[in-house]
Amino acid sequence: MKKLVVATLAAAMMSLGGISLAAPGNAAAESSPIAGQIMVKFRDDAAAPGVLRQYGMSQGSSIGSTGAFLIKVPAGKEAQLIAALSRNRAVEYAELDELVTATTDDTFFDRQYALQNVGQSFWNTKGDIFVPGGKPDADVDAVEAWALTRGSDTKGNRVKVAIIDSGVAFNHPDISEKVVDRINYSGKAIDVEEDYDRYGHGTHVAGIVAAKYNNNEGVAGVCPECDILDVKVLNDTGSGSSSAIAQGIDWAVDHGAKVINMSLGQRVSSRTLEAAVNNAWNQGVVLVAAAGNAGTQAQIYPGAYPNVIAVAATDNFDNKASFSSYGRWVDVAAPGVNVYSTFPYYKFALMTQYNRSLNYDMGSGTSMASPIVAAVAALVWSTGAADNQAVRWKVEHTTDSISGTGTYWTYGRVNACRAVGCTPPPS
Repeated sequence: MKKLVVATLAAAMMSLGGISLAAPGNAAAESSPIAGQIMVKFRDDAAAPGVLRQYGMSQGSSIGSTGAFLIKVPAGKEAQLIAALSRNRAVEYAELDELVTATTDDTFFDRQYALQNVGQSFWNTKGDIFVPGGKPDADVDAVEAWALTRGSDTKGNRVKVAIIDSGVAFNHPDISEKVVDRINYSGKAIDVEEDYDRYGHGTHVAGIVAAKYNNNEGVAGVCPECDILDVKVLNDTGSGSSSAIAQGIDWAVDHGAKVINMSLGQRVSSRTLEAAVNNAWNQGVVLVAAAGNAGTQAQIYPGAYPNVIAVAATDNFDNKASFSSYGRWVDVAAPGVNVYSTFPYYKFALMTQYNRSLNYDMGSGTSMASPIVAAVAALVWSTGAADNQAVRWKVEHTTDSISGTGTYWTYGRVNACRAVGCTPPPS
């Protein structure tokens, strides 16, 4: 399984209290394989048992709808066995499994500049981080979009957004009730509900997408009437695998997701993961992923796959965030610096690493920008869009052309109001 980097907490963001979910540094081409397992796809599955026996291996479990199998191998022998299998005519491909890591009247709505920025400044709840109001038009005009839709159609059907991440905390008053189904592919058995998201990242991402609106509590999501499918693939340290993500994508499609958000990434491409992405796209799903926090043009996957919308991060002045990855492979941008959202109500890893607060606080990273775009895609779905191609076209072609458009990213910074067909207020 390839290690997933949840768009990785970058040391450069510590002064901003940031969650950086994409591999830091310039080592984007480096491989970080998971020991003791590889992914193999056979040209004919009937030949698999015999081929594997030749090399002292046994049949493994299938990886979603990709056609590949997860095979257990002796640690340290991964590359050797991949080379041998790749020479066998019965094998279509064999590859490493890489490590992946994590890239209103609502009480704190005035801190959500990404939704509606009126240029005001404030201190965070602990009084130790000052957040400038910035440029009033550096938001995505979410409030204006809500005049047309908040994520449910005329029949009251809510758009389902799958959050492939570290899980969503149970019993959080602002987001837990929005979770309509969940699955755990993290490899860690969950004994008690409080342990479900011990990392904190998935809860923060989910709140950005769909936290309740106008409930006298906390924050509001960009798509406040959307439902959440909670797909846990990351463990307590924010790490997971390519194969887990591929299975998670497959599960999300089977459970009615219209949008899949992946605020995570890995440094090298995976044919198995790309197959899962393509299968989801071909079944009508919009996929969105963080571009990474390396601050370079190095590609991060799954964001760099053609059937995924790759998202860079901007700040409250509509400038590219210093940590954000960028380049021609990145599609759009969205606010990703000091984004206020939900956190677990119990102790979690990011709390101790970055001095975050219980329940609500800020996070920075392309991991925060990606769910904003995923939520905008969900808003577009709720307007009656014909298919995922139409949704993606609207998300990308209704953006605001800010500084960096055409260089750091292709289309611009997303605008929810334009995407759903309304006229945003004057700059």
